[in-house]
Amino acid sequence: MASNGRLAAILGPFRLVWPSLQLHYEAFKEAIRNDGLFATFTHLQRIRDTATAKLFTDGFIAFENTTVVPSLVRSAHGKILELGPGAGNQIHRYDPALVDFIYAVEPNPHYEDDIATKVKKVDLQDKYKLLACGVEDSDILSKEGITEGSLDTILSIQVLCAVGDSKNAMKEIYKLLKPGGSFVFWEHVRNKDTATAIAQACWNPTWSALVGCCLNRDLMEEILAAGEWEDPGAIEVADDPYTCLPRIWGELKKKA
Repeated sequence: MASNGRLAAILGPFRLVWPSLQLHYEAFKEAIRNDGLFATFTHLQRIRDTATAKLFTDGFIAFENTTVVPSLVRSAHGKILELGPGAGNQIHRYDPALVDFIYAVEPNPHYEDDIATKVKKVDLQDKYKLLACGVEDSDILSKEGITEGSLDTILSIQVLCAVGDSKNAMKEIYKLLKPGGSFVFWEHVRNKDTATAIAQACWNPTWSALVGCCLNRDLMEEILAAGEWEDPGAIEVADDPYTCLPRIWGELKKKA
């Protein structure tokens, strides 16, 4: 039975890789119809952005509802920076009474309409702004008053796996938080189990190309190394030796 469980877990990433492959193919065909073959091959990132924008939608909201994600998002307070909101899956989970303002940084332009619709639905138009950038784009952030020590909460729900340089991103996150500010996160990491970690490494090139993130980063180490936290032992770990998507989560406070 254990061997069956491990095999199922090792093959698990295919459940997301396959629909992503289909979405990439559809986006590719649409791009050829609209732009022609040559132009399509010069703008492959657009195809990837279009496909991933369709991948991370309602199914992810339903899955996250079975996890700690809703309670983590409800804890966000004050002046908030949400990393990679995608299609706006977390917007309905904020507690409006705790929110002063939400800045959302998202480089994929294909999510803009979805986010605008969801912000309007929960009546957060006056407290939400989407910025077409990443956390490392300090010039853009500073124009919005997002500078060193200015944020009460930074929220990261399955985002650090996808940024280009997660170690540098964590340093920026720590810098932007106020002393006592909260970093709230739910991420997937490299499995401690050797066999599963090998499976993650084998899947990672395909997963990264089609799903858009890295399966096997040691994000716990990078989070803890970003700076001094008041409660570094507060990180929760789902210790499942079989899964290729083991989770860590928590709310860490920047040391005052």
